[in-house]
Amino acid sequence: MNKIQLVGRLAKDPDLRFTPGNGTAVAKFTLAVNRPRLDKNKPQEADFINCVCFGKRAEAVANYVQKGHLFGVSGRLQVSKYVDKTNENRWSTDVVVEDFDFLQGRDNNNSNNSGSSFQSHQSYEFGEDITPINDGDIPF
Repeated sequence: MNKIQLVGRLAKDPDLRFTPGNGTAVAKFTLAVNRPRLDKNKPQEADFINCVCFGKRAEAVANYVQKGHLFGVSGRLQVSKYVDKTNENRWSTDVVVEDFDFLQGRDNNNSNNSGSSFQSHQSYEFGEDITPINDGDIPF
């Protein structure tokens, strides 16, 4: 089984591009995911995970998520091998996003959010309307 779920903040705005030929949307972004902190005296550490999504998902991510937004993704790990400009073999590991959750509204200021409550929440599944909604405070 190849399944991964992550919650973190975008390290920078998503990069939206379109494939030549059929014009499929491709969004790439990096998610900063906090590691569990076993020693409270040490600073918080994070892993920076490369993610990619395609089609309507890619367009929704590019339109509604930006640097610093809290974002949840689920998908699968994909390891790719390629040859760089110096003819060296390189490996890339990415999360191919199959589903995601907007854990922070588009217009929310990051400094106003606490870690215990989110300002809005919307789940997006392929084929659904992608207009963001504001449900108010969610008590968790």
